[in-house]
Amino acid sequence: MIQLRAVRALALADWCIAAGFVRNRVWDHLHGIVPPRQPVDIDVLYFDADDRSKERESEHEGRLAVLLPGLPWQVRNQARMHVWKDLPPHRDTADAMVYWLETVTAVGVRLEDDDSLTVVAPLGTDDLLGLCCRPTAFGHTRRHEYEARITAKRWREMWPKVRFLE
Repeated sequence: MIQLRAVRALALADWCIAAGFVRNRVWDHLHGIVPPRQPVDIDVLYFDADDRSKERESEHEGRLAVLLPGLPWQVRNQARMHVWKDLPPHRDTADAMVYWLETVTAVGVRLEDDDSLTVVAPLGTDDLLGLCCRPTAFGHTRRHEYEARITAKRWREMWPKVRFLE
């Protein structure tokens, strides 16, 4: 919750903490790993079509580093992520997540002003909660990247209960 409060303080548009931070916490919990492993990074997503500069992302990372020093913040504006994937521009953060490689990573959480949580999961949460890793439709077009990612990050060893589907 402290990470969510820190990001909320930035007042970013259409934001969430997502990807490995959420996936790893859920899978660690479902595997009985207590306390959960420390995050490799904390993926903060937001959508600002008016300012797609990498410098703005760095500014947000700097502000988060002041609020919660020593954490591995990674802030990315999803309004610019389509470029390196050679895709049409994304409509919003959820739309950008559809173009990730696996369904279990396309889940994010946002802390609202009233302290309620909003789950951003354009592909649903069934795979994440059901310990099932599968490629997204986009991931099917980049199967070698999907498989290489699973291998490089050692997910099979770290979470042996997960079923990996093609």
